[in-house]
Amino acid sequence: MEKEGVRQEGEENSKECEVVIQNENSVKGIHDQQLKRYENTEFNVSKLQTLNPTNPLRIVIQGAHQVPTPSPPQPLRVTTTPQQSLSTLNSRKFTNRISLFIFLLHKIVAIGLVCFLGYKAVQGMLKEGSIKRKEQRVLRYWFPQVEASAIISILLAFIWQKALREWPGFMINFILWSSFATSLSAGILLLCFQKPSTDGVGVALVGFSIGNGLYACWVTRRIGFTTKVITKSLEPIAKFRDINYPIYLMMGVGFMWITVWVLAVIGALNFRYPPLVVILLVLSLAWTTEVLRNVANLTVSRVISLYYLRGMQSSTQFCFQRAMSRNLGSACLGSLFVPAIEALRIIARGLNLLEGEDEFMFSCAHCCLRVMESIFRYGNGWAYVQIATYGKGFVSASQDTWGLFERQGMERIVDADITSAICFLTGVCSGSICVIATGSWTFAVQRSFTATVSLLAFFIGYLMTRIGMAVPHACVSCYYVCYAENPENRLFDKTIPDRINFINSGRDVLVATPRVPHPLTT
Repeated sequence: MEKEGVRQEGEENSKECEVVIQNENSVKGIHDQQLKRYENTEFNVSKLQTLNPTNPLRIVIQGAHQVPTPSPPQPLRVTTTPQQSLSTLNSRKFTNRISLFIFLLHKIVAIGLVCFLGYKAVQGMLKEGSIKRKEQRVLRYWFPQVEASAIISILLAFIWQKALREWPGFMINFILWSSFATSLSAGILLLCFQKPSTDGVGVALVGFSIGNGLYACWVTRRIGFTTKVITKSLEPIAKFRDINYPIYLMMGVGFMWITVWVLAVIGALNFRYPPLVVILLVLSLAWTTEVLRNVANLTVSRVISLYYLRGMQSSTQFCFQRAMSRNLGSACLGSLFVPAIEALRIIARGLNLLEGEDEFMFSCAHCCLRVMESIFRYGNGWAYVQIATYGKGFVSASQDTWGLFERQGMERIVDADITSAICFLTGVCSGSICVIATGSWTFAVQRSFTATVSLLAFFIGYLMTRIGMAVPHACVSCYYVCYAENPENRLFDKTIPDRINFINSGRDVLVATPRVPHPLTT
């Protein structure tokens, strides 16, 4: 009976082994031989004695050889072209934290100073005496004109933007020559007031208008290509109806800050060292409005660049939140350096044109070339596209962007681009219109304030208009940078390749931005 029980147990276990081996997809010939040997021989199978560490279904039976197991299939490896991964599009790190900390510290100090000076202004108005009469006169004949210049500039900013989107070809010529006409008119008007203070401002505006007219003649050859690029780059805006919402918000914040800022200037007149305090307030206002403009620039750049590179219709609100938080440090750093870069670019081009037999001018031109080479590699206005898209720092984004241009042979095209100049001249035109309006008003009611009101009106008109022109400027930047990153994108036509071929053929004569040539390496 005991042998019969053992035999039955062995038969049951052999059946279990058969099921396990069948699940294992073993070779049929080896499987049949094992079963025959198990049926003709008495054996004991008490337990599964050994488990294969890689395949638990594979067992070792007493007196039996291991059943070979087919090796598992190797996973298919797909080689793709290296590119920015999608995870980098949602980078969570804060860029340029030191610049962000300095800007926030500056704003805390500026807000405290503005509140204190505003309190001093109110305190002076409540006291009897000469201080009260002086501040009341300033508040009555100076404050309304400055506020009016801010309102006029906001309206002009949206008029410029809308007109450029509707009629780009006409508006480029109109902006070039209207900025010349308005600045010349404002300068002549101030000279007609025949006051020493207004004469100085008038001479400066007349001199600028002459340079503006020469520049308009110089860039005539570039207007056709610029028109094509602006027209093509503004096409995606129709898909994002809320793209101007950040502009509205930045304009509103800028207007409110200017209102409080003007009250602080009034209070500074009764504080120690008024000229120094006013200069610090002006510098703070310039930096703040530039940051507002670049926040709008980063928002639009992310929306448009993701549309070009990934075919995504991103949320403008989400892009604005990123620009106000994670990319704010880069906006602060760029707001300090990009205006200086643009000014040095103009100087470098001027010295390059004047370079000749004079040894001193020759040395100055080449010195400026080296400075411009360093600046354009480590800081340029094109960097905002990669800052917004990939969350890079300002310096690394500038280097990567310029590297893209060099790989695609686009340096001469982006050097010759006049979009930034067009946006700059819209600000000049708005500032000149504000000078004409508020300068005439002030001269009629309080002549002693004419020069200061004119200067401040021009300054505010320029800054507020530049915020409104952030949309077309960002769209053009995205068009260039995204093309350099992926020229085969179906959203791009032959505008840039045809222009590159036209320049390389020698049929187009352009004065490129001076750069020091790289030494040849062996």
